[in-house]
Amino acid sequence: MLEALPELEGTDLLARLNQVYQTGETYVAQELPLLLARHAGGPLEEIFWTFTYQARRNEQGAVDGALAFAYEVTDQVRARQQLAQTNEQLTAANRQLTRTNLDLDNFVYSASHDLKQPITNIEGLLIALREELAVSPAQADIDPLLDLMQGAVGRFQRTLDHLTDIAKLQAAHDAPPPTEVDLAALVAGVCQDLRPEFQATGAGLTVEVTECPMLAFAEKKLRSVVFNLLSNALKYRHPDRVPQLRLRCHPAGAFTVLEVQDNGLDLAQQKKLFGLFQRLHVHVEGSGIGLYMVKKMVDNAGGRIEVDSQPGIGSTFRLYFPRSR
Repeated sequence: MLEALPELEGTDLLARLNQVYQTGETYVAQELPLLLARHAGGPLEEIFWTFTYQARRNEQGAVDGALAFAYEVTDQVRARQQLAQTNEQLTAANRQLTRTNLDLDNFVYSASHDLKQPITNIEGLLIALREELAVSPAQADIDPLLDLMQGAVGRFQRTLDHLTDIAKLQAAHDAPPPTEVDLAALVAGVCQDLRPEFQATGAGLTVEVTECPMLAFAEKKLRSVVFNLLSNALKYRHPDRVPQLRLRCHPAGAFTVLEVQDNGLDLAQQKKLFGLFQRLHVHVEGSGIGLYMVKKMVDNAGGRIEVDSQPGIGSTFRLYFPRSR
């Protein structure tokens, strides 16, 4: 054997072969690295082999020799090593991305928090200015300008509040455990908050939640989800139709499905629908983060959200919440 493979000199393979001959027990060496030359006179390179030594027996069952089987597994070993290295690089990249996202979340939260006080001060100054100018002969001319300034401050405050909510939503510590929420009561509360919008549009709402009266989710977040979906349905209503909304809930395998259906404007660019600061109909006022937050909250809970929108008919949002065990 050494004559054929002199590179085996110094390894224990020959001793193992002799051991098999002496004991009759099979020996297997997995992925053994050996420095071998692939061609006569060629350079030595590391090649991986799987060796199997098996006793050969005569008709009487006595060992009269040993069989050696060798299979080269270099390609498999190299592929696994490359995969392991790639996985390590991906793990490191994910850790770095997580740190970067955390830093960004902290920055957004800190910046939005720090900007709130100056905006509050500006709002106070505007109120004081309006009171100071109340007796001015030019009050009628100044009021529209003050209203515009007040509106701009209000929009800025709402944007800061939204950014703070997003930063909290991204944070791992902001994850209250799910509780069994009375869905009918929650929807009734949201409708009360949206009562002016329902009255202004003449919208109708059908609620069907008898199949799953209780839904396992953080109540505050579920309220935000329902509020965003219903307010969006009212906001993106069709100009030629009275809004008709339908909210229903039903079990589906391992999930509880919450559906909100409307007869409003279609959502043609569905791929952008859940993006941050995305607004598909620019004539409607909004920040473009409501559906982003809805999707984020559902995703964080291990669920998913789907949307089906058809021109001339309306849209249906389906939210899949994992059922409690």
